[in-house]
Formats: sequence, structure tokens, C-alpha cells
Amino acid sequence: MDALRLCYVFAGVFFLVGLLTGIWKYLGIIKSKEAVANEYINVLHRASLLYSFACILLAKFVELSSFPEVVNFYAALTSMGFFAFAQVTYLIHAILKDTDNQFAKPYRLGTWQFPSFLIHSSMVLLILGEVGGFLVLFLGFIKSL
Repeated sequence: MDALRLCYVFAGVFFLVGLLTGIWKYLGIIKSKEAVANEYINVLHRASLLYSFACILLAKFVELSSFPEVVNFYAALTSMGFFAFAQVTYLIHAILKDTDNQFAKPYRLGTWQFPSFLIHSSMVLLILGEVGGFLVLFLGFIKSL
């Protein structure tokens, strides 16, 4: 699969997740006395829709990049892989209903507690992956000017 198609696959999956979590959000709203869905259903819904369009933007930069296909492929995959990592954590919190703030101490996922270095290390990797992947594609575009 080439980088462009990869971006469109991720965009489609994220958009579908956004649409389906919109249904989940609506069901949560109508079942709630306060007419609100679980916080992480909201986060997952919004982030899915935003990430789907971010993937379309990455696809455009893949098209415009002057770097080799393999570089563009792994740059796009890195960004979108970390988008997916974030989505999975939102999904787990939404299913478990274990928090309304994943960065509130103690850091936990369900009944598991995590040391702060693990949480912060994963966030640093996420930042480097998302920004770095895009930066490679953007530099490939800049190089083509």
C-alpha cells in the first residue's frame, strides 16, 4: 500500500469511528438524567472526526512531498499510528467509565495504576510521533518549492 492510500484508509476508519461514536454519544445522552454522555465518549467522538480530516491533510502533504515514497509512507504512518494510539486510550476509558480526566493522579486505566514516567513518556513519544511525522511531510513539501 502506498502512503496516499494509507492516509485515506486511516481517514475512512477514523471518520467511521466518529460516526459510530456519535450514535454511542446520543444513546448516552438519552439515557442520562443530565442529558450528557460519558466524557471519553465525547472525546473519542470529537477526536475521531478531527483525526479523519487530519489524515486527509496528511494525504495532501504526501502528494506534495518531494521525498521518496518510503519516507512519506513511514512519516504518515507514524503520525496516524499515534492518532490511533490516542483513540484506543479514549475508547478504553469510554468503555470502562473509569475517569473523566486521564491525566488526573493517580494515573489509571480501569483497575490498573501506572507510574507517572510511563504516562509522560508515552505522551512525549506521541508528541514526537505526531509532530515529527507531519514535519517530515511538510519539509518534503517545502523542499519541492
